[in-house]
Amino acid sequence: MLKSARKQEKQDQRAKDAEGRMPLVEHLRELRNRLLKSVLAVLVITIVAAVFYKDLIAFMLKPMLDSVGCIDGVVSQRNGRPCADMTVNGLIAPFSIVLKVSLSAGVVLSTPVWLYQLWAFVAPGLHNHEKKYAVGFVAVGAPLFGAGAVLAYKILPQTAVILLEFTPDNARNLLPVDDYLDLVTRMVVVFGLAFELPLLLILLNITGALTAKRLASWWRAMVLGITVFAAFATPTGDPLTMMSLAAPIVALYFIALLVCWLNDRRRARSNPDAELDDDEASEVDLTPAEVGAVEAVPAPSALPEQADGGRQRINGYDDAT
Repeated sequence: MLKSARKQEKQDQRAKDAEGRMPLVEHLRELRNRLLKSVLAVLVITIVAAVFYKDLIAFMLKPMLDSVGCIDGVVSQRNGRPCADMTVNGLIAPFSIVLKVSLSAGVVLSTPVWLYQLWAFVAPGLHNHEKKYAVGFVAVGAPLFGAGAVLAYKILPQTAVILLEFTPDNARNLLPVDDYLDLVTRMVVVFGLAFELPLLLILLNITGALTAKRLASWWRAMVLGITVFAAFATPTGDPLTMMSLAAPIVALYFIALLVCWLNDRRRARSNPDAELDDDEASEVDLTPAEVGAVEAVPAPSALPEQADGGRQRINGYDDAT
């Protein structure tokens, strides 16, 4: 009975306002519910990932061990370069590593869920024909986040090689596993969210908050901002690592620009006034309804001639004007 009453209440609310408008309290309640669902999805997948912890930690450590790992923990050089021993320090460290690995897997693997919840929170403000893009939003957003995570996973070995080049002679590197996992998690989240930039721009364009013309005018600032972001997001900041992150995001930005341009063209075809500025009026159709309805407009009658102080006025004005 309680569920049916709540369902009927929601239907009544939607019937009152078909456009999805709701007061601030309802928006906050909706945001709370969406966040709870997202957190619950992350929590469930985190618990499942904890069961397969050993396989996950082996997968995350493999590229680092293959590139800079010391052989048998004894050799201080690997292929003529410094290497690092993966270590676990402290009694609680193994348990914290389990939590970090499981949580990282939960955030990445639950991407379709929290992306859909994000779209569902925005969807009430959209038109009915725009809500159909929900499936496409999730279908594109999840692979984009995954692509960013994979890129971070591939960049890490090269990053480690560059950083270990600064090791002093006759020194041995000890790389704590928990510090390494913090770096992996940060890079995966940052790279994954950075790859969501084009989806955010397209979402703003669909909602009407951003036009392709305005987005195109920002291309220089966007390229510069993406480059600066890549310089801070990558641990080393070397040109190779920085460009490996900046180049895909710039390419995705221009792809998003193309999609926004096509969407604006679609809107323009259905709305003849779409290209007008806010302060520009549309053309007025002055064509008469009937051809025979055209009548000559009589000329204004002239004012009588007036004399003022000896100066003659014609049509109310003196000869000087």
